[in-house]
Amino acid sequence: MIDLSALSPEQPVLIAGPTASGKSALALQIAAAQGGVIVNADALQVYENWRVLSARPSIEDEAQAPHALYGHVGREADYSVGHWLKDVTPYLSGDQRPIIVGGTGLYFTALTEGLADIPATPADLRDKANARVATEGFDALRDELDAETLNRIDTLNPMRVQRAWEVMAATGKPIWYWQDQTPPPLLSLKDCTAFVMQADKDWLNDRIARRFDLMLEQGALEEAESNLPDWDASLPSSKAIGAPELIAYLRGECTLDEARTLATISTRQYAKRQRTWFRSRMKAWQPVILP
Repeated sequence: MIDLSALSPEQPVLIAGPTASGKSALALQIAAAQGGVIVNADALQVYENWRVLSARPSIEDEAQAPHALYGHVGREADYSVGHWLKDVTPYLSGDQRPIIVGGTGLYFTALTEGLADIPATPADLRDKANARVATEGFDALRDELDAETLNRIDTLNPMRVQRAWEVMAATGKPIWYWQDQTPPPLLSLKDCTAFVMQADKDWLNDRIARRFDLMLEQGALEEAESNLPDWDASLPSSKAIGAPELIAYLRGECTLDEARTLATISTRQYAKRQRTWFRSRMKAWQPVILP
C-alpha cells in the first residue's frame, strides 16, 4: 500500500481518512517500522468516555507504540480545533517523530493551512443556540447565515452551522471574515508526508456495518450505559456517532436493531461528509487507494 522505505524517519507523517478506513492500522505499521509517537487528530477520540464507540486504539494497540491526545479530555469539556492545535504543538518538535492520524479534516487543514483567531462564544450565547436548535432545529440557524458563509461551510454538518451562527451573533462579523485573516500554519505540507485514504463507497459501507457490530461485542452498549445517568445531548462529547442511538435504546425509545440501523446510517453519512472534505481540501495530499 505504501513503500515505508521511502518515508523519512525524521519527517512528520499525517494520515487522514474516513471512518473505518484503516488509518490507525497504517499508523501502527509506520511506527513499528520507523518509530514515532502516534498523535490523535479525531475530534471525538479526545474524549475519555468513548473508547469503544469512537474507535480509539485498543489498550493492546497502545502498548505497541506511544500514543498521545487520546481520551485526555473530560466528557463535559468544550474542546475545539484551537485546543487541539495547542495540545499538538509540543509533539511537532519533540524527541519522537509525530505520526498524526485521524478523520477530522478541520484539524488537519488548521494544522497545515493555519487557523483563524476567532473570539470564543460566550456561554449564554451558546445556551441560546442550543435552545433554538432544540426547539426550531438547525435549519433556523442556517437560514440566518449570509450567502458567503453558506458557500464556505459544510451546511450539512450541524456543528459547523451552529458555530458559524454563534460567531456572527457574538462578533457581528461572519465566520469567513475571521478565516480570511488566518496566520501561518504550524506545519507546512512541504515539511511533512501527508496521506489521505481513499476508499470505495461500497467497500467502506460494508466495513462500517461490520465495525459497529464489533463495537457492540466489545462493550459499546455498556459504555453507553455508563453515560446514561447524566446524559446531556448538547455536549460535544455526546456527538459520538452511535451514542444518541444507543442512549435511545437504553431509554426504551427503540429496539437494539433499530439503534444499530440508525447508527450505521449516521456513520455512513459522516463518512460521506469526510470524503467530500478530503476531496475539496486535500488535493495536494498523497492518496492511498483502498482496498
